[in-house]
Amino acid sequence: MSTIEPPSVTACYAHAVLSATEEGAGGSRSWALPTDRLAFGEMRALWDTVLAAPDTGPHTGLLVGDRIRPEGLHILGHLVLTCASLADAARAAERYHPLVSQAGTVTLHRRGGDSRICYRPTVDPAAMHPQQVEAVVSSMVRAARWIAGDDWAPLAVSFTHPRAGAAEPYARVLGCPVTFEAPENAITVGNGDLDRRRPLYDPALNALHRAYADRLLDQLSTAGAGNGSGSGSATGNGSATGTATAAERVRRWLEHATLEAAGPEGPARELNLSVRTLRRALHAEGTSWRALLDTARHSRARRLLETTALPLDRIAPLVGLSGATALARAFTRWEGMPPGAYRSRHRPASPGGGRTGGG
Repeated sequence: MSTIEPPSVTACYAHAVLSATEEGAGGSRSWALPTDRLAFGEMRALWDTVLAAPDTGPHTGLLVGDRIRPEGLHILGHLVLTCASLADAARAAERYHPLVSQAGTVTLHRRGGDSRICYRPTVDPAAMHPQQVEAVVSSMVRAARWIAGDDWAPLAVSFTHPRAGAAEPYARVLGCPVTFEAPENAITVGNGDLDRRRPLYDPALNALHRAYADRLLDQLSTAGAGNGSGSGSATGNGSATGTATAAERVRRWLEHATLEAAGPEGPARELNLSVRTLRRALHAEGTSWRALLDTARHSRARRLLETTALPLDRIAPLVGLSGATALARAFTRWEGMPPGAYRSRHRPASPGGGRTGGG
């Protein structure tokens, strides 16, 4: 369970849950919800009510996620629609999922032939219905289909909780083998699918969405301190915007840090925590200092390869690695290709017709 701040959820997602359950029930219900964000306790109470309805079955969460629309994920949904690949979308979910909900984290773990996109609650798992977890995972599969097509399916999906109800709806909705009582909630995706670039996408619109999402993330990380402990309301200024998780605060610190000398002491000092407390908070959120530092190095390396002509031996210290060989090894692990190939693919051609920069 997170030890930093009480989590909050965007009202867009709460409305999406209600809309999806009404769609499945063929009726409509009247709900009073905040217009901005609501506390996780309110979201849990909403799910309590939804799941207690007589027309609700054990697969409600699964079906809610499959009916999600881009607006239900706030700016993250629109950002996903403009991503160049599933890998870009997964990295966007890693960074911007707190805008949808601070009650869980999304992480991408690359392996040799496939990768896992994992979801881990930051609240006590006992405080979250299994259907809530299934809704999140199912919505990620649905969002992937916005990019890859309606007939796309992951290699496998796993949940940490036991199965409730028949197996057939899981196979039908997710389109792949599904296991329960597994070590993690995860979507397994082939790296070929993950890295396949869309033939048409709009990088300028994607950049606009990212800039807006970054502003919202900054507001979320600073807005909650003066709002007290109220649970949020549709009127007045008491909506519970909350603050960012420990992981998100560390990510933001790393964005501007000198990675060559970055250590957990820096963000711990900024958060007024001991290093040990920070490490425990990150562990509770399903991540670690080492994983966040690795992600920051990856992101900065990609940006430098895409936007500069610096050779690898100049880029390596800027991302905190010992030299060009270490950078090439790490980048191949991150992207499944060496940095030179990545730069050739992603960096625009020079005015003279050739590609600029070596590496």
